[in-house]
Amino acid sequence: MQTALGVERSLTGRRWVWRHSEPRLAAALSQQLGLPEITGRLLAARGLDAESAGIFLAPTLRALLPDPSVLLEMDQAAQRLADAVQRGETVAVFADYDVDGACSGAVMTQALRQLGCTVIPYVPDRLAEGYGPNGPAIAGLVAQGATLIICVDCGIAAHEALAGAGAEIVVLDHHKAEGPPPRVVAAVNPNRLDCPSGLRQLCAAGVAFLAAVAMQRELRRRGFFANRPEPDLREMLDMVALATVCDVVPLLGVNRAFVQHGLRILARRERAGLAALMELNAVREAPSAHTLGFVLGPRINAGGRISVPDLGLRLLLESDPIEARGMAERLDAVNRKRQEVEAGVLHAAMLQAEAQQTEGHAVLLLQDEGWHPGVVGIVAGRVRERFNRPACVAGIEAGKAKGSGRSVPGLDLGAAIIAARQSGMLIAGGGHAMAAGFTIEAHRLPELHAHLDERLAAARDLPGAAEQVLEGALNVRGATAELAESIGRLAPFGAGNDEPAFGIARARVVKAGRVGKEGATIRAFLEGEDGGRLKAICFRAKEGPLAEALLAQGGAPLTLAGHLRAETWNEQTSASFFVTDAARA
Repeated sequence: MQTALGVERSLTGRRWVWRHSEPRLAAALSQQLGLPEITGRLLAARGLDAESAGIFLAPTLRALLPDPSVLLEMDQAAQRLADAVQRGETVAVFADYDVDGACSGAVMTQALRQLGCTVIPYVPDRLAEGYGPNGPAIAGLVAQGATLIICVDCGIAAHEALAGAGAEIVVLDHHKAEGPPPRVVAAVNPNRLDCPSGLRQLCAAGVAFLAAVAMQRELRRRGFFANRPEPDLREMLDMVALATVCDVVPLLGVNRAFVQHGLRILARRERAGLAALMELNAVREAPSAHTLGFVLGPRINAGGRISVPDLGLRLLLESDPIEARGMAERLDAVNRKRQEVEAGVLHAAMLQAEAQQTEGHAVLLLQDEGWHPGVVGIVAGRVRERFNRPACVAGIEAGKAKGSGRSVPGLDLGAAIIAARQSGMLIAGGGHAMAAGFTIEAHRLPELHAHLDERLAAARDLPGAAEQVLEGALNVRGATAELAESIGRLAPFGAGNDEPAFGIARARVVKAGRVGKEGATIRAFLEGEDGGRLKAICFRAKEGPLAEALLAQGGAPLTLAGHLRAETWNEQTSASFFVTDAARA
């Protein structure tokens, strides 16, 4: 790819490149759809034509929601769920402890409670019980009267735990499935090898929502709603949107519709728990995918990582604003504690990573005694971002290492971990292309490292930092609110639909300072050679050359990379430039 704005190595060590778009297609899209030229160019760069671009810009559930029956065994699941409603059974919902687990658990719990079922939500303790269904927990739910157990965001590989459970089981999962599914009433998973749905990019909350749709459709067929109102399932799309963004599944197709509709529902602030979290964190503007991924998600996740595992799920289900505020405050405090724990592990992991990169490892495998298993996945993601290498981070306790890894596009870490498990190297392990988890005897970690280096050797050819892809160049005066709003038409942004990044050449920082509780955000004001002024913001800028350059106000001009966004405050809309990188002009 062609170097952008002459930047071969930025202050963060990245090369800048242009994203290719076909000029003729861009012009045609602008003309046919009546769009500004920049919007047509962005759509063309994403490989869209006039028909697909129209749906992309205005995704609707009517156009994009699939028939739930395309998912293998969904009809059996819907029939069993409908039976439970008609019989007034006690149903247990066994959920994972992350955001997707909390959201999918809340979707199924709310859907069933609205129809009259007694529902027992359950989330296992990460440290005491590990991931997924386990025998003692299942037995405990049966002892409480559950005749049906729904496993959400887990269960597809829990053959032993679900065998002879004492209750009927329905699995609603999305993790990569190996071999035959467990012997249950229904195992709905778009990532089953034999599932023909083509919906492999759904998160578990998306699967759970489709199961709720299928259940209500079956009840409607049976005449259940002849004399009672039918709940509007769309009211749960705020939770589906939250899970979809936080599980980093592509924001394309039905996932894009889920998030766009979910954000509209979230903006009404009718779910007490999410409204309390937004108020607590001063989210006053209309929520966005950024709100889901960086404000709400980490706090819902924090309980399952290092504290009370079901607190996030209970917050989503709480209807009392006062109770919800208390839960939100507790989760916010737990998240601060999580950040402290993460910071300690991250510093040590980065030092190890620097040494391993110097040694020429393709994969960074970092470990130490006492590293909290609840933060190793987050740390692995940070290391992967910094070094542009697959990274695995493990905490060691009692001679066993429990770890989590994150990969880069094109290198299948999950397959490498599964191969290690199948060879007998691991106690447990699994995952998908971009993320994986494992448990191993600590003395075998060097063996695992050698295996990963061999399987993912192509990582040695990657640059030391991911390339910064730019969609175009702006000048300061031209970075207007109108342009930002035009770019914003492509939102929601996330996996599969990256937020467009632009370059601004030769801008001077005329004023800058740190803001926020911990001073990790820099707010600056830029002046262009054309005399224009523009507000700039840089997140996660505690230290480093990028932070130093922005704070050196009045110094040499900088060439900046970042995102142009429209922000509304007191009914006034203005443009802000969110800096991701910089180079000396």
